[in-house]
Amino acid sequence: MQIVIEQLQRLGFSQYEAQAYIALIKENPANGYELAKRSGIPRPSIYPVLQKLEERGAIGRVETPTGTRFVPLPPDDLLSKLSHQFQGHIEAASNSLNEIASSPTPEYTQNFRGYLELLDFARRMLQSAQRHVLIITWPEEARALADPLRHAKERGIRLTTLCLNGCERPCSYCQGHIFRFQFAPPETSRWLVLVADHGELLAGEIASGQETLAVYTRQKMLVKLAAGYIQNSIVLAKFISNLGDGLNSLLSPQTHADLEKLQDQDRWFDTMSRLIRAQEDRP
Repeated sequence: MQIVIEQLQRLGFSQYEAQAYIALIKENPANGYELAKRSGIPRPSIYPVLQKLEERGAIGRVETPTGTRFVPLPPDDLLSKLSHQFQGHIEAASNSLNEIASSPTPEYTQNFRGYLELLDFARRMLQSAQRHVLIITWPEEARALADPLRHAKERGIRLTTLCLNGCERPCSYCQGHIFRFQFAPPETSRWLVLVADHGELLAGEIASGQETLAVYTRQKMLVKLAAGYIQNSIVLAKFISNLGDGLNSLLSPQTHADLEKLQDQDRWFDTMSRLIRAQEDRP
């Protein structure tokens, strides 16, 4: 009984209103005296309570030869009515607030330090994601986020995971559509990058000793750049992996010349090709 009373109170009923309605759906019709007795409501309070319930549309009255008696609105009808009322209130409040608001929520960027803080941000993003998450990770971070990753997948979130370690075999930590390509030499710092619903970005760099620098942003340009980097890197890695040594013969002399100019300092394309081929040559 107390649980039902508390549930009705959450819907806006007072305790006495909840007690009277419950007593009435148990046995009806009933007059005020009978309801006061069954519900435990003091007699002087029962008629103001019944008046409030009538105003809510939760009960009605019928006139009988013995006087006025009350009947309840059936529970399903009452809850349907309350649902429509609440939805109307929500829509009205939304319209009013949007009229008052001076501008949309600004796109912001937050820089922070700390490995645990990075993982906490990642968990919150995975929990709040609605459709799709792009992920760059290493095994250590995939292991730390194993539960929220699994829960996101179970909720139907589409996960695309790029494992920078290029693990030889699938593990139980990464989830979704997994690509294992060793883009970076193992002695470099680790990355953890998440792009959720193409609307927010988390990017962290983890150095030795778990020293971590990270950024979280909703800035649209940065989110698009990160999402494009992940997707394009996966596509390029697949091309290099599939074409192997035949890739160079497919590139025109002009393309080779252009790549030389682009990778003048770090020779990124050559490094990436070498890492992926070395990975495929492992026993």
